[in-house]
Amino acid sequence: MNITWWGHSTATIEDRGVRLLTDPVLTGRLGHLRRRRGPAPGGAALRADAVLISHLHADHLHVPSLRRLPETTVLLAPRGARAFLEAVAPELAPRCVELAAGEQVPMGGLTVRAVPAAHDGGRTPWSKHHADTVGYVVSGDRTVWFAGDTDLFDGMAGLGALDVALVPVGGWGPSLGPGHLDPRRAAEAVRRAAPAVAVPIHYGTLWPVGLERVRPGLFLGPEDDFVRYAAESAPGTEVRVLAPGEAITLD
Repeated sequence: MNITWWGHSTATIEDRGVRLLTDPVLTGRLGHLRRRRGPAPGGAALRADAVLISHLHADHLHVPSLRRLPETTVLLAPRGARAFLEAVAPELAPRCVELAAGEQVPMGGLTVRAVPAAHDGGRTPWSKHHADTVGYVVSGDRTVWFAGDTDLFDGMAGLGALDVALVPVGGWGPSLGPGHLDPRRAAEAVRRAAPAVAVPIHYGTLWPVGLERVRPGLFLGPEDDFVRYAAESAPGTEVRVLAPGEAITLD
């Protein structure tokens, strides 16, 4: 299994010849957010057999990025996502396969299972579009948990044996708010899920214009705090911090 982190919540999981892309944001700009670490992903990031979409928020279901992918790419998404795509990107809706937490589908030689996540499911606070929020457990030669966006939830200890966990540890604004993991709570999530390896994601990539000069500590540093807290609460898990575009390989 090879895992490449492209920044924010976007990663490629490659196993048994199948390429899965998580919550793709493949541009240098998303509304008022700018990519501040690494170039906008292209090339290898655009080769995906399926996309794993965790929820409707624009930094996770980013329509312009989905439109950059091959027309053969399957979109795995939570219940409610297809109705949103039918409204805003009808050409993508036929490729959308909805999964509720607990449901699974085969994807080549892999099995993709949707699992719970504790996060708001609306597109925006004012939007009529709403969907479930999920994470995914991908099983092949190895098993990886992509948490999506989530707070702590009771079922984290019951996800099964995990080789890798892709765990959110930060955000993009001046505060996280409910439904997110900060570094300390992300370490607790790792303690509960007990993966062999944890990779911090969802931090340090997308920044609001101007804030990088005013309060850069909001965006750089959560990964270091996570390493420290995880060493205390989950000493049996190895933490691997990746730069955007960097990969790990599990033999």
